[in-house]
Amino acid sequence: MKPTNPREEKGKEIALKDQNVTRIRFDYYVVKSQTTLRHYNVVMINEKWVCTCPDHTYRHVCCKHIHAVEFSIKIREQVEARGSLEIKAITVNECLYCHSANIKKFGIRKNKSGDIQRFVCADCKKTFSLNLGFEGMRSNPQAITSALQLYFSGESLRGVQKFLRLQGVEVTHVTIYNWITKYTKIMNEYIEKISPQVGDVWRADEVWVKIRGDMKYLFALMDSETRYWIAQEVADSKFSHDARNLFRKGKEATQHYPKVLITDGLQAYHDAYKKEFMMKDKKKQAIHFQHIHLRKDMNNNQMERMNGEFRDREKVIRGVKSADSPLFDGYQIYHNYFRPHLSLEGRTPAEACGVKIEGTNKWITLIQNASKS
Repeated sequence: MKPTNPREEKGKEIALKDQNVTRIRFDYYVVKSQTTLRHYNVVMINEKWVCTCPDHTYRHVCCKHIHAVEFSIKIREQVEARGSLEIKAITVNECLYCHSANIKKFGIRKNKSGDIQRFVCADCKKTFSLNLGFEGMRSNPQAITSALQLYFSGESLRGVQKFLRLQGVEVTHVTIYNWITKYTKIMNEYIEKISPQVGDVWRADEVWVKIRGDMKYLFALMDSETRYWIAQEVADSKFSHDARNLFRKGKEATQHYPKVLITDGLQAYHDAYKKEFMMKDKKKQAIHFQHIHLRKDMNNNQMERMNGEFRDREKVIRGVKSADSPLFDGYQIYHNYFRPHLSLEGRTPAEACGVKIEGTNKWITLIQNASKS
């Protein structure tokens, strides 16, 4: 029988209590002391955990705070394994009429929108085809999704039009904009039903944007660990804006409550934090780092990087035409579900949150699932 390690048992006790272990980054945790009001930093250095508590600093032992972090990581891995979501590619596996699985391919239907596979049912003898999400569209799904990818990755509407013309697809830039508006709305309504597994550290920031020549501000909320863009809203003013709605959107979208909130010194964030992220039980309230600086981990570089992404995209179109432009929701979808990040080892933020889209064309997979729901 394996002897009990007292430090390991105490570490489990710490990890099992809510708010005792706060994950700042994958290699940086803050652990609350069991006997005092102090907090100790547990950091990964040269593939080993190092703690700032006296037990580890002076006695060089694996302290209970390190055991608490190790146990917390195991719990997190188990939760992520149970809560992962796969958005599968839509395939034809039964007859649309009699729902029999005894079907087979039955030639190609050719029309102006492209080639569509036809099927025949061996039981009811009826033929059918499936073009879910793209019914009635004159252009084929590959052309439409190529336009979405090009537009949100930085191309202008007329630039997309020129690219499609080289592929033999003749459409106007107005048609392309209508595609973007239509499918952004369809995907957004579907994604709103998904609760991503975000981390415990959230960041908020704002960036100015021109809408019909007027200066507006895009307020955004992001998960620090997964880079998932949680929520956003457009405001007329930076200093008089109430950020409560932004934080409320974040809680509704994730069904989660952050342990740490990092913002700049804007008073609107602190006022909203006190109303949305502070609980009556002061022992469980979120920590707000408001006075950020360039050293260590209390900077907001991650948010500044995401703001730069949107600013680069907005410059191409020389300003947004309206506050309800599909660019806002569409780029949020693109950032979360289609744009791989080097900091996430080539994964998208959605994949880091346990949401995986299957299929060679992820745009088609997401649109078809959204149209089916």
